[in-house]
Amino acid sequence: MTNPLLDTHELPPFSAIEPEHVEPAIRQLIDENRAHREQLLENLGQPTWENLVLPLETEDDRLEQAWSPVSHLNAVRNNEALRNAYNASVALLTEYGTEVSQDRRLYDAYQALADSPEYDDLSQAQRQAIDHALRDFRLGGVALEGEAKQRYGEVKKRLSELSTRFANNVLDATQAWYKHHTDATALAGLPDSALEQAAQTAQQKKREGYVTTLDIPSFLAVMTYAEDRALRRETYTAFVTRASAEGQKADGSSAAEWDNTALIDETLALRHELAQLLGFNNYAEYSLASKMADSTEQVIGFLNELADQSRSLAEKDVQQLKQFAQKQGCSDLQAWDLAYYSEKLRQAEYALSQEELRPYFPAERVISGLFEVVKRLYDIEILPVASFDSWHPDVRFYQIYKNGDYIAGFYFDIFARENKRGGAWMADCRVRRQTGQGIQRPVAFLTCNFTPPVGSKPSLLTHDEVTTLFHEFGHGLHHMLTQIDVAAVSGINGVAWDAVELPSQFLENWCWEPDVVPLISGHYETGEPLPQALLDKMLAAKNFQSGMQMLRQLEFSLFDFRLHAEYNPASPKAPQQLLDEVRDQVAVIKPPAFNRFQNSFSHIFAGGYAAGYYSYKWAEVLSADAFSRFEEEGIFNRETGERFLTEILQQGGSRPPMELFVNFRGREPSIEPLLRHSGIDHNNEAA
Repeated sequence: MTNPLLDTHELPPFSAIEPEHVEPAIRQLIDENRAHREQLLENLGQPTWENLVLPLETEDDRLEQAWSPVSHLNAVRNNEALRNAYNASVALLTEYGTEVSQDRRLYDAYQALADSPEYDDLSQAQRQAIDHALRDFRLGGVALEGEAKQRYGEVKKRLSELSTRFANNVLDATQAWYKHHTDATALAGLPDSALEQAAQTAQQKKREGYVTTLDIPSFLAVMTYAEDRALRRETYTAFVTRASAEGQKADGSSAAEWDNTALIDETLALRHELAQLLGFNNYAEYSLASKMADSTEQVIGFLNELADQSRSLAEKDVQQLKQFAQKQGCSDLQAWDLAYYSEKLRQAEYALSQEELRPYFPAERVISGLFEVVKRLYDIEILPVASFDSWHPDVRFYQIYKNGDYIAGFYFDIFARENKRGGAWMADCRVRRQTGQGIQRPVAFLTCNFTPPVGSKPSLLTHDEVTTLFHEFGHGLHHMLTQIDVAAVSGINGVAWDAVELPSQFLENWCWEPDVVPLISGHYETGEPLPQALLDKMLAAKNFQSGMQMLRQLEFSLFDFRLHAEYNPASPKAPQQLLDEVRDQVAVIKPPAFNRFQNSFSHIFAGGYAAGYYSYKWAEVLSADAFSRFEEEGIFNRETGERFLTEILQQGGSRPPMELFVNFRGREPSIEPLLRHSGIDHNNEAA
């Protein structure tokens, strides 16, 4: 029987991939790569780009082409058999990655190429790829010997296992809890869209009435609109105790089997040990070795400065909310009341609710408007593909054309469903690179978790979800519009992690522009664009509670960074204790003692944001300042759009991000546009 993962395909053969294919294919590809590497090094002679880097890039890409669809399926169509195959393969890949990064012969070959006359004749992208490879060899422990080398490999493998287990625990704990309601009276206050979704979920679970879950669309609907305070508290408690000892299942029994507490403790200890093996004082320093920020002090100072600038506005936000809730009869505002009374306050202040906007943002209209926006900015055309191999009927595939040439493709999978990881993300499926047959076109996975169509009613998005869609598409454009042909620095590859959010946050700005809203809105029944009165209210409410939101993100960033920068192996501080300290410093509203936010903080314990969550705010400074040039010159100014395309999006990781930013903006970034866009001026007053 042939294994579909062993053949090179322009697009993955999803319908042919079975769990039993995964581990044998990955094992075979690793064995082949290992043999090829040995043969290459034996016959190398003087290293050149052609005889060293290109063959290795080809081998790596073949392995990645097999692995990317498996990794993606594990996130969007999770089941026990696939999960087991995925876990076994992750262990193999981690071990192999460590082996390659610690191959001293390979490091010496790259160093010899860097020291050779050829290096100066290579392109900027090729030189950057070599420089990054040498850096990554050092960060991968190439200089380690003996026991230290062996221990590094053990630590890397265990960290990979812990990351996977953390993600699985969050997914399982999220799906283990749901609430069954026999009739709609228990869900009084929920909008029709949420009730229809709850009824559809009940049908899927073969229950009468309605079912609410901890999937984000359902959870947010309950927290924002449910009049039953006890239901809000119960749902909130279930959500914030996921993957902890306090977690519960739908039947009220303990869900402690998915407790992530011990995994967090072990992860932090091993990260610290890994950093020290490589000569760093802590994992935060190790993290910054490949980022834009220079030092741990710079990051902490940056976050504290933003917190100081935002505190006055945040305190006003909280005071206003508490006074409003008290007038509504709630004198003891709790965590499960915040979204509910915030939405009522928004309606009172601006006569605007997210639900009122939802009918005007059907997913189809938003998507077509999004495509029109990027067409005007970058002169690209996006066309649907009718027939392609997929993992679910809801998925779509599109191709991007520029000047009539097909340059990239992407999968769109935007609806929430069972066995699909929560959140929204972009991942690469294929990377742009030069091959013997020509240019391999980049392909992206774009994934969200919006409310799906119910019956004959289409998927309707809140404006918050519209911005999420634009955000992920910004990441996708960064990956797909690259003109760099060297895989290691093509698209998002090789981009400093604290700069990678620049294109995504940048594109969000267009969701708020009066000239753009008519492109992305249209009532799902009448086609009527968003009325001017509603648009005015939406724009007026743009910075509603922006001070609170800013401090919430800074709370997560400081917790993550201090957790890794201040770790003391002799007497490790409990993550909860540190989180409480951070909240004492920056939070204007503190959650209840039973909140176990850290146990489902997948960004840092099961994603790439460890000691890097600050990147969101760091990149937001870049994106706000980049957009300010469009504010000055016109949001659809073709020359400015072309400049952003050529200086940022097309360059990938081929140059340092500060150099690229200065090339586009003409100067280094300023924090002022971010404060202005957030409704905060530099005098620490609400603007």
